[in-house]
Amino acid sequence: MDAKNLIACRVAQEMKNGDVVNLGIGLPTLIPDYLPEDVHITLQSENGFLGLGPLLGEPIPNLVNAGGKPCGMVPGTAFFDSAMSFAIIRGGHVDVTVLGGLQVDQEGNLANWMVPGKMVPGMGGAMDLVTGAKNVIVAMEHATKDGGAKILKRCSLPLTAARKVRSIVTELAVFRFIDGQLVLAEIAPGVTLEDIRARTEAEFVVSPQCCEMKLPK
Repeated sequence: MDAKNLIACRVAQEMKNGDVVNLGIGLPTLIPDYLPEDVHITLQSENGFLGLGPLLGEPIPNLVNAGGKPCGMVPGTAFFDSAMSFAIIRGGHVDVTVLGGLQVDQEGNLANWMVPGKMVPGMGGAMDLVTGAKNVIVAMEHATKDGGAKILKRCSLPLTAARKVRSIVTELAVFRFIDGQLVLAEIAPGVTLEDIRARTEAEFVVSPQCCEMKLPK
């Protein structure tokens, strides 16, 4: 299993039956493939619907997800305008949001929307989701392509939101923010604590209950 699929598989174990979930573009869209059989979630899309589903067969004209890609829908899907969509998000009715990250720091700050000097389409709904969702999970590879740390003492890129991240899941580890501290909760199979320390700039503590990453058998 490659890094992205391992991350998606682990994040899927965080979902609870009945959750309303918003998934960011990219890696988070892999998560539904790994949901336990007894867990059924409702996917919310910022562009105006509850009931996002996989694309089965030919694309349906004008039916796209928040990233503009063709998608499907499940029975009982509800459509609405952007005002209602963001009222759901800002009103605290999204149980979980899973987003990718460029940087997360030891204070729970997230930067995931722009790199200075590069063209970006805009922040999208990330700011609202990170502020409004009950549980914010960042799903990202542990380091940059050139090996640089992405879990930092302090984000250097423009923030999406401050102190809102609840968990970070990478291919190496699961971290949780507990009482203002970054806590290492799980370590991936075949990975050592030394490996994680070498690739993590942020200061963190190791949970007394730290265990091997929980992946389905």
